[in-house]
Amino acid sequence: MADLYPTQRAGYRGRLAPSPTGLLHIGHACTFWTAYQRALAHNGTLVFRNENLDPQRSKPEFAQPMMEDLAWLGIRWQEGPDVGGPFSPYEQSRRRELYFEVWRRLRDGGFIYPCTCSRKDLAMSAAAPNDADDEPVYPGRCRNKISEARNYDVPKGVNWRFLVPDGEPIAFDDLRQGRQSFVAGKDLGDFIVWRRDDVPAYQLAVVADDAAMQITEVVRGADLLKSTARQLLLIGALSLPMPAYYHCDLVRDLAGTRLAKRHDALSLRLLREQGLRPQDVLAMCPS
Repeated sequence: MADLYPTQRAGYRGRLAPSPTGLLHIGHACTFWTAYQRALAHNGTLVFRNENLDPQRSKPEFAQPMMEDLAWLGIRWQEGPDVGGPFSPYEQSRRRELYFEVWRRLRDGGFIYPCTCSRKDLAMSAAAPNDADDEPVYPGRCRNKISEARNYDVPKGVNWRFLVPDGEPIAFDDLRQGRQSFVAGKDLGDFIVWRRDDVPAYQLAVVADDAAMQITEVVRGADLLKSTARQLLLIGALSLPMPAYYHCDLVRDLAGTRLAKRHDALSLRLLREQGLRPQDVLAMCPS
C-alpha cells in the first residue's frame, strides 16, 4: 500500500506539478522557473509530478510537450521522468491506491459525507457570495448525511464533500503574498474531495501527493490561495506536516486577465517556434 507517512528525508523538497490539459504558457513558465530557482537557492530537490487525474481534460499528447518546454527553459528536476521517459510513479493516474487510502481515513474520521446534489440542485440553491474565479460556496443541503458515510465501502456514485468547520479562521503566512486569512463557511464551503464519476478531486490528490513525496515548500500561482486554505483543512484532518507556501504573482494579458491555457498565442511551444529564447520568455515574468 502507498505510504502517506514516509520517513521524512532531510532538506528542501519542492515540486513541479503541471497538468496535461493544454500547452504550457508564460504564466506556467514564470511559476515553474520560480520553483526551480527556490530549489536551487536551498540546494534542494525538485520533483516533477504529472497531474493527469481528470480523464476528460488530461490528454497524453500534452504530457511530453510540457516536459520538453520546461527543459527548454533550463529547468532541471531531480525526481520524476527524464524528458522522453516514463512518468510512473510520478503520474497521478497511477496513484489511485494512495488516494483511496486518504478517502478511507477521512470517511472513518467523520470529515467527509456523501453528496447527491445535482448541478441543477446547486444552481437553484442560494449560495454565499464567491469570487468569479472560484467555486460557489456549497449551501450544505447534504450535510445531514455525515452519519451515512460509513455505509459506503467505496466512494463511487456520489460526490464526497469535506465538512468545513463553519466560522473557523484558516490562516497561514505565504512567503510571497504575506499573511492570508479565510473563514470556513463564508469564504469557502464544503468542497468536493471525490467525484461521483469515481475520480479523486484535485484537493485530495494534491495533499496526498505532497505528503507522500515529502514536499517541504509548494510554489504555485496566487490564484490558488483559497485552494491552500482548503488543503490546510485536509492536512489538519489527516495530521500531516504542513509545507511552506509561496504563491507567485500572476501573469496577465493586456486586458488584465490572468493567463490560461486558452491563450494559445502565448504558449511556450508557439513562442519557441517563433524564435524566442528562454531568456526572452523569462523577461516577461513579474519582477
